[in-house]
Amino acid sequence: QVQLVESGGGLVQAGGSLRLSCTASGSISRINTLGWYRQAPGKQRELVAAITRGAITNYADSVKGRFTISSDNAKNSVYLQMNSLKPEDTAVYYCNIYSLYRAYWGQGTQVTVSS
Repeated sequence: QVQLVESGGGLVQAGGSLRLSCTASGSISRINTLGWYRQAPGKQRELVAAITRGAITNYADSVKGRFTISSDNAKNSVYLQMNSLKPEDTAVYYCNIYSLYRAYWGQGTQVTVSS
């Protein structure tokens, strides 16, 4: 069973930066997109950023210009560089990989931004 292993969350002050990493524990074939979602308390899970195998990216309006998604196709890994963090970015961040056959989800990593 392939698992997505996330790292890089934590506590940071407003204006600071964090880098999230996610790597699949095994091989995943026919990957379409890799991405990051987040869920804040009392809110629905939302897309933060996604990247296709062809490196086409998509960002939520709230993070454009502050977050950058990247991937390493050979390692089945995806990264999220988060700059200029705001308290409203506080949430559990989930790594996601969509293949032709199914969706894979990480266990989530907490990001807390203090004001």
